[in-house]
Amino acid sequence: MNLDTRNLRRVVAVSALAVTTIQTATAAVAIPRQRRDYADGAWGPGLAAVALTGAVLGNGDPVRRWTTAVLTTAWAARLEHLMLGRLRGKDTEDDRYTEFLSGASTAGVIGKVFVTQAVSQLLVSTPTQLAASSTLPRGKRRLLFPLGAAIMVTGAVVEAIADRQKDAYSARPREERPSVLDTGLWGWSRHPNYFGDSLFWDGAYVAAAASPPAGWTFPAPIAMNYFLIYATGAKRTEKKMQDRPGYRDYQQRVSFFFPWPGKHA
Repeated sequence: MNLDTRNLRRVVAVSALAVTTIQTATAAVAIPRQRRDYADGAWGPGLAAVALTGAVLGNGDPVRRWTTAVLTTAWAARLEHLMLGRLRGKDTEDDRYTEFLSGASTAGVIGKVFVTQAVSQLLVSTPTQLAASSTLPRGKRRLLFPLGAAIMVTGAVVEAIADRQKDAYSARPREERPSVLDTGLWGWSRHPNYFGDSLFWDGAYVAAAASPPAGWTFPAPIAMNYFLIYATGAKRTEKKMQDRPGYRDYQQRVSFFFPWPGKHA
């Protein structure tokens, strides 16, 4: 067994404390202002906090601990910059939150949004936490670590490019831009940003799975993919976009999630 369970308990406990602190601080600001969508800004920092906790307190392979922490923090910093820009650019709450939380009490909001997000952060980062307290094996399985790191970098780049293309499209005057963004990565996938995000966390799992105990945390990337595709990501966006002119044709031409060469209009 190459897992230090005592060290793992320490990593998990401090990670939970860090995530709880971030969510509590966000809720304290968001709820009085009726901006429950501020929760979007707590997603990246919470996951980065877990990765950094593992890097500092873990006693597993140091190169993997710090590589994962650096990649996750860089990913979170870019996402946070994007989220803060979008949140500051709006004076009202995102409609998704308003609809989802209609009639909810303060306790209900805390449970449905902030507690749920905290639990989700701890769940999807389980591979990282186990890896922080695990050594790498001597056999070929250790190669999963560099492979996973490469997948993380690829996912982060895909997500960043997709978001940049979307922002450039949105910045164009409404009368000068097409009704649907279907160029660049958006001509290969209708949700390339979510796909890149998914790829990043799949890579984190692969890197962690180089240590056998972390290989059993496969529900974590499954959960993240579920969130990105069904719960809060692509499917919800599809529903919102249904009435946009040209979107149904776009759906016929371009792959839903996984990139694939699209058909020409």
